[in-house]
Amino acid sequence: MTLHEIARYGLGMIDLFQTPAMNERVRIKKVETLSDDWYVLKKTTFELQRRDGSWQQQSRETYDRGNGATILLYNVERRAVVLTRQFRFPAFVNGHPGLLIETAAGLLDQVSPEVRIKAEVEEETGYRVEHVRKIFEAFMSPGSVTEKLYFFLAEYDGGSRVATGGGNFNEGEDIEVLELSIEDAMRAIERGDIADGKTIMLLQYAYIHIFSEKKEQAGLFA
Repeated sequence: MTLHEIARYGLGMIDLFQTPAMNERVRIKKVETLSDDWYVLKKTTFELQRRDGSWQQQSRETYDRGNGATILLYNVERRAVVLTRQFRFPAFVNGHPGLLIETAAGLLDQVSPEVRIKAEVEEETGYRVEHVRKIFEAFMSPGSVTEKLYFFLAEYDGGSRVATGGGNFNEGEDIEVLELSIEDAMRAIERGDIADGKTIMLLQYAYIHIFSEKKEQAGLFA
């Protein structure tokens, strides 16, 4: 059966996406800490049992900064979203102008994703939200970074703004708060003006599952 047939008829999906246990197929041989300054960079030498049953020694560097959460604030009536803009040095040294447009985000720091993202979005944007909805989790750069992101959505309105935002000055944050129409945000992705992965994922999800559905419903009752 082809993948097209599986997708069409919904057959065999459990087998297709069942993840094999890897605990018995990985043997850790040596772990070296290369840096423990801002976050932790380690080099690990291990043996991996391949699918043909043979064992192969490999080494990988992993950057551990903890897990994080990110959120898109949206307003259906205004067809608008709230984003941030701030300087990102790694993007700057890779040829980008450096100012990235993003969804609010932050590291969990030993608290639940829901608690962290409520505090983070208020700190960065000045908007206070009581109810957040998790839509999925994702590893953003699993080839080298251990971080898993929790993705959230929340509605906002004019009364949600309780502060100016801007981020934590002591952590070097200097964040500009932006409100864009969803259409302008999607065009910004096409132009490359929005180039942050988590932000693109949330905007596309909202465009498909929130704004497009609401637009279609409005058309039905017009």
